[in-house]
Amino acid sequence: MELQHLGWEQRGHVVTWTLNRPDARNAYSDEMVASIIRAADLAEADDSVRCVVLTGAGRSFSAGGDLKAMQSRSGMFAGDQSELRHRYAHGIQEIPRRLCRFEKPLIAAVNGAAIGAGLDLACMCDFRIAAKGARFGSTFVRLGLVPGDGGAFFLTRAVGYARAMDLILSGRIIDTIEAERIGLVQQVVEEGGLLDAAHAYAGQIAANAPVAVRLAKSAVFHAWQSSPEAALNLAATYQSIVQHTADHEEGVAALLEKRSANFGSAS
Repeated sequence: MELQHLGWEQRGHVVTWTLNRPDARNAYSDEMVASIIRAADLAEADDSVRCVVLTGAGRSFSAGGDLKAMQSRSGMFAGDQSELRHRYAHGIQEIPRRLCRFEKPLIAAVNGAAIGAGLDLACMCDFRIAAKGARFGSTFVRLGLVPGDGGAFFLTRAVGYARAMDLILSGRIIDTIEAERIGLVQQVVEEGGLLDAAHAYAGQIAANAPVAVRLAKSAVFHAWQSSPEAALNLAATYQSIVQHTADHEEGVAALLEKRSANFGSAS
C-alpha cells in the first residue's frame, strides 16, 4: 500500500514520518490513519530502521480531528451512535493500539500546534521535542467531545493524573514553556533546529544495540502499570534473551577494549 497523507524518509538507521495534510493543518483523514498503521508495520519489519521521528508538514504538527468533516458528519464522523462507536474502535483507535505495540523508539518532533487528537498522537510517542512557538491543547470539551482516541490514557502517562485532568477539563492551550515545565515535552529548541535535534537524539538511540533497545522500551512501557513482581519477571525474561545476542558480546568487548561498539542491525 502506498502511504497517503504521510511522508517517509530514511537517513541511515532513522526514519522520519511526516504528517502531510498541511492545508488541513495535518488533521486526520482515513488515509492518514491507515498509512500510520502501515508505516509502523513497515518500520518494524525492517532491521535497517532503528528509530522513528514523527513530525508535521507546514506550520502545524496536527490539528487532530478534521472540523469540516465533523460539521458535515462525513468520513470518520458519519453515522449514528452505534456506527460512530464502531468507526472509532476500528478506525482512529487502531493507531494507539498499533503504537502501543510498536517495538522501536518513536520521537515526536512537534513543529507547531498539537491540538486534540494531534496532542494525543504526540503523547503516543516515547519522547517529545518541540520547536519554540509550538502549542498544545486537549481541547475536546470545547467542542463538546471527549478524547475519543485514547488521549486520557496517554496524556495521563505523560504528565500525571492531576495535570492531565487540568488540561482535559479546562481545554486550555499551553505553550512550550509550560509544556516543558510539566514534562509534556522533554526538550525545546529553536524552530529551525527541530529536526536536527530530533535526528541527533534518534541517532544516539540508533547507535545502541537494537534488540536491547526494543526490549528495554517494552520493559519500560509494561512496567508503568505492572506490579513489581510482574516487572521483575519481564526484565528477567528480556535479559535472558539479550545476553545471548552478538550485540551483548560486542558491547562488553568494546567497553573492555575502550572503543566504540559496532552493533549489527539484527542479533
